[in-house]
Amino acid sequence: MAIPLPAPDRTCIVTGASSGIGTEIARVLASRGHGVTLVARRLDRLETLAGRLSEQHGIRAEVVVADLSEPDQRRAVVAAVEERGLVPDVLVNNAGFSTVGAVADVDPGREIQMLRTNVEAVDHLCALVAPGMVERGRGAILNVASTASYQPLPGQAGYAASKAFVRSFSTSLAGELAPHGVTVTTLCPGPVHTEFGHASGMDDFTDGNPLPDAMWVPVEDVARIAVDALEDGRLVSIPGPLNRAVAAIANTTPRQLLMPILVRRHPSLR
Repeated sequence: MAIPLPAPDRTCIVTGASSGIGTEIARVLASRGHGVTLVARRLDRLETLAGRLSEQHGIRAEVVVADLSEPDQRRAVVAAVEERGLVPDVLVNNAGFSTVGAVADVDPGREIQMLRTNVEAVDHLCALVAPGMVERGRGAILNVASTASYQPLPGQAGYAASKAFVRSFSTSLAGELAPHGVTVTTLCPGPVHTEFGHASGMDDFTDGNPLPDAMWVPVEDVARIAVDALEDGRLVSIPGPLNRAVAAIANTTPRQLLMPILVRRHPSLR
């Protein structure tokens, strides 16, 4: 098992835990006996989730409020864990969001905030916890990317690029940490029914489901698949057979053929 065994002084840091995939990953970890440290910006949601997980599974559930686009707040997350006498044996970098629309049209400040959350926070938090994992000779990291990491995505250019970073960074990090008993798994989900689309502004461009129903995987299944992959020490996990096929095709199709199709299909560019 790649995930270190649960213990009273050990915890799993889960970012973006106030909704969607982050909430469900925390549920799965708690159901398997792991203590969790829930990180997000919405205190009320975090406290509600922490209470439920503690009551239902008898685990220690901690709450840390942080905006991960801010470097000082990332450091504060790790410091809070250490101050509580806990060891971060698992790190789940799930926090992230997308801007939607042509780069020439989006708010530059929002674009930079996205990159700081999707890219900087992943790298920074890994850099903060990895030394301790190496010293202990154990640990597991789960970084959430996307099937968008396998292709350019006009209409969400910065988002796709940020997730390509996560996938590439995680693969390299896995190679560095493997000799020290630490695993790194990249989760690449396709479309999932969560608050992600609404928070990203996708509702402004589409009235319904723009993708085939077969590509949508329930968030509970995505979380279970993610933790299973983490426990197995797998390098990459893509939930859903159709999503795996689409990612493979998008990754190998010549860009001069793929780009016109993607431009026509993205709702924000129509």
